[in-house]
Formats: sequence, C-alpha cells, structure tokens
Amino acid sequence: MKTTIKNFKLFAITGILVMSLTNCKSVQNANNKQKGAVIGATGGAVLGAIIGNNVGKGGNGELGAVIGGVVGGAAGVIIGNQMDKQAQRIEEEIPGAQVERVDDAIVVTFDENSGVYFATDKYNINSASQETLNKLIGVFKEYPDTNILVVGHTDSVGAEDYNMTLSKNRAYAVTDYLSGNGISQGRLNTNWFGETQPMHDNSTAAGRAKNRRVNVAILPSDEMVENAKQQAGN
Repeated sequence: MKTTIKNFKLFAITGILVMSLTNCKSVQNANNKQKGAVIGATGGAVLGAIIGNNVGKGGNGELGAVIGGVVGGAAGVIIGNQMDKQAQRIEEEIPGAQVERVDDAIVVTFDENSGVYFATDKYNINSASQETLNKLIGVFKEYPDTNILVVGHTDSVGAEDYNMTLSKNRAYAVTDYLSGNGISQGRLNTNWFGETQPMHDNSTAAGRAKNRRVNVAILPSDEMVENAKQQAGN
C-alpha cells in the first residue's frame, strides 16, 4: 500500500498560492519531505483527514490546538523525512490500515477491515485489535519524539447522544491501551465526534462500516520541532 497525501481546499489568498504550487508537476512528483519545504504552512489539512468534508463546519477548536501548525523551510524538510520513515514503518507493520501523510503529520485510519475494530455497541479492545495496536506501539517506541491523537467516530445507527458517548469510550479504550503498554500519557490526546463527522455514506452497510472508525494522528512534538530547527540552523 502506498502512502497517500490528501489535498484540501484553502480559502485565504496565501492558500490559493499554495494550491497553484501543489498543481505544479515538480511538486506533485515530490515526496513528502520535499513538499514540507515547498508548501509550508497550510490550514486544516490534518483536521480534514480526520473529519473529512465537514472541516470548517463548526470544527473542534481544542482539536485544532492539539494539531498545531506546519513547520516550513529546512526544519520542515527534516521533520518530513522523519515522518516519512515512520509512516513507512506503520505500513510495513499494519498493511491493512489506511496511512496518509498530511502536512507534518501521519493519519492512520482503522475501520472494521483494518485490524482495530469494535463489535456493535461495544468499546472493549478485542484480541485482534490488541494484535494490531501492539504493532503500532512498537513503531511509537521507535519514534519517541512524536505525539499521538486518537479520535473516535460511529455510524448513524442509534441515538446521537448514545453514539457520542460510544465514540468517546472507543477512543479512550485505544488511548488507555496505548498508555497501559508503555506509551507515555504525555504523548497522548483523545477526542471523539460520535456520528457527526461521517466520511462515507451511512445509507449503505459498507459506508456505515467505514464510518465506525478510529483515527490515529501522529504529530511532531515540541521537542522534535526544536531539534529540527537546531539541525537546520534556525
């Protein structure tokens, strides 16, 4: 499975300039670490990878603060290189997961077909999910200078309030499992959206299965950013 990069609409004038650059053939053919230097700071791309087309429609301010901004220039190249390597390791360890490199981050999406999933109305981590998460934990330990955001979602079956609580419980089930298996609490953040942020059609069984998902975003820590700036001579 090849790592993919999502393109998101930007609304400021600077964003229009960024879009024109990303349409250039040389940028389209660049790898992620090169794009980190060319594109620079963009808005909402990681959030968009987590909540899809609803980005900008009452998005979660707290979540935006956790995600932070994008590091450009030479430091961005260094961070991009490190995140590229980590994304590749995740793909090697968990080939069923959807792995995306978005800005300075990695977004991993797990659904019922990719190793971390929950039975209907359940939020316990089953044995199959444990096996996948253990592989992910191994990668996290290889790259300790990153923070981890876990975001839970559900399909639209059932009451909205119930689904909000269910998505919260599922997201915390994942972060609790990570922290209970050697990942520092200081690296972890948890969020949830219930049924409010579907990325697929809830009127079909296949779409609902994909909406019952957990996103894991891997983000540069402050220490990682500072080290990159020092290496770049900033």
